Amino acid sequence: MEHVVIIGNGISGVTAARHIRKLSDKKITIVSAETDFFFSRTALMYVYMGHMKFEHTQPYEPWFWKKNNINLKKGYVSEINTDKKELFFAEGDTLSYDKLIIATGSKPNKFGWPGQDLDGVMGMYHKQDLENLEKYAPDNTTCKRAVIVGGGLIGIELAEMLHSRNIPVTFLVRESSFWNGVLPAQESAMINREIIENHIDLRLGVNLKEIKSDNNGQVKSVVIAETGEEIECNVVGLTTGVSPNIDFIKDADIETGRGVKVNRYLETNIKDVYAIGDCAEQHEAIGQRRPIEAVWYTGRMMGETVAQTICGNKIEYKPGHWFNSAKFIDIEYQTYGWVWAQPKENEARFYWEHESGKKCIHINYDKKTHEFIGINNFGIRMRHEFFDKILTEKRSVEYVLEHLADANFDPEFYKLHEPEIVAKFNKENNTNIQLKKKSWKRIFSA
Repeated sequence: MEHVVIIGNGISGVTAARHIRKLSDKKITIVSAETDFFFSRTALMYVYMGHMKFEHTQPYEPWFWKKNNINLKKGYVSEINTDKKELFFAEGDTLSYDKLIIATGSKPNKFGWPGQDLDGVMGMYHKQDLENLEKYAPDNTTCKRAVIVGGGLIGIELAEMLHSRNIPVTFLVRESSFWNGVLPAQESAMINREIIENHIDLRLGVNLKEIKSDNNGQVKSVVIAETGEEIECNVVGLTTGVSPNIDFIKDADIETGRGVKVNRYLETNIKDVYAIGDCAEQHEAIGQRRPIEAVWYTGRMMGETVAQTICGNKIEYKPGHWFNSAKFIDIEYQTYGWVWAQPKENEARFYWEHESGKKCIHINYDKKTHEFIGINNFGIRMRHEFFDKILTEKRSVEYVLEHLADANFDPEFYKLHEPEIVAKFNKENNTNIQLKKKSWKRIFSA
């Protein structure tokens, strides 16, 4: 019986295992050094905030794996011998495979700062990070202040987590405005305000110089590079992005760049070895997407795709139109298509912001053809299906605005802003777009 071994039990690896089992009776083993069972990584913050327990983050009951004949092995792979098709574990044992899927995800970036490995310094990616946070920041008596270094999505999540326990937070962001490498200036300014309104000490345009230790090897303070200012703290969160977790592959024959190099079929340069999820790097980027995408839904799609290939139905990985969503403390964010931090030469922009300063939309479209390219939504929920269809059909910005009522996914009792949005576009562009009535039926569940 063919043995498929999957290294990594995140969303990519587990999705691959589930779909291989649906399609075949192959022997499947999932290897992980992190946890016994698969859990939802994006839900870790809610465990710390008291909204759920860790076991609630596990989508499948412990009996699920045995019932579906999926073997789980806890261990750390230290080496892969692709000639003999064998894995070597740090614990000393070995495991043979017929087909291998590398799905080892990401690890938090560290940039060689003095003190970066002290007790009380952590990322916010693994279950072990959550355990460290409970150890070093259970309350504001044990942790009198935390410093977060790096202004991405994980950084703001960690700030919100600590804030929920009334722990004072200083947030060091090297950019001149929060996440302004991704967000246009208006949205970035909105999130700056949201952070500050939540009494988080936001420091823009600054870098970490070093983390200082007390006599017990624990964090005592950080020093800011630009000013030399020393900030006393008990916890430092390093959230300066993530990198593919592939150190154990360096001595194998598998081709790597920043990640494990794969083609459109998620195949590596070695026969019967595949890579999926955050650790996979496309040889050629797909459309405007990055060669490495550390995004939950693309990891899931790669797992589904590689399962088909391994079970004899070889198909290309096609992630479709770019979308993403997140939450910046109390402001929900969705993006569909492409809205760059800076518009390209052929692009025009339309921006509307609510007087509250907590809701906006930003539409990107082609100057000449008026083809819709993308939208950012902040504080207003929009339907994924609507924009997926619009992007596929290459509709115009005018069409999108006419049908904004169909796009809106907010509950019935939410105040609707479509008339105001369309009126602003008409005024700025000397057009006469008429808002069409909603054609999609609202479906309510009790």
